[in-house]
Amino acid sequence: MQTLLLVLALFLLLNLAAGLWRVLRGPTAADRMLAAQLFGTTAVATLLLLAQHHGNAALRDVALVFALLAAVTAVAFVRRAWPRQGSGGVD
Repeated sequence: MQTLLLVLALFLLLNLAAGLWRVLRGPTAADRMLAAQLFGTTAVATLLLLAQHHGNAALRDVALVFALLAAVTAVAFVRRAWPRQGSGGVD
């Protein structure tokens, strides 16, 4: 079981390499942002796997903070990249 957790963590790190390629070569800002979201999701998953492997509860806390930061970053990107057309609504 311990080997499986480490293999899965390595697989997730290889996914980061694919995401880095998309960040560098993404044709649009939205593609780049989705790749950055992949980084956040992969970091959370990797930290959770490592927390389970090492039995370290602090890594779970760090994973939760990363998940929160990834969600806030996505909202900030959407609000900045696609501003409202009309300003008649509530801000």
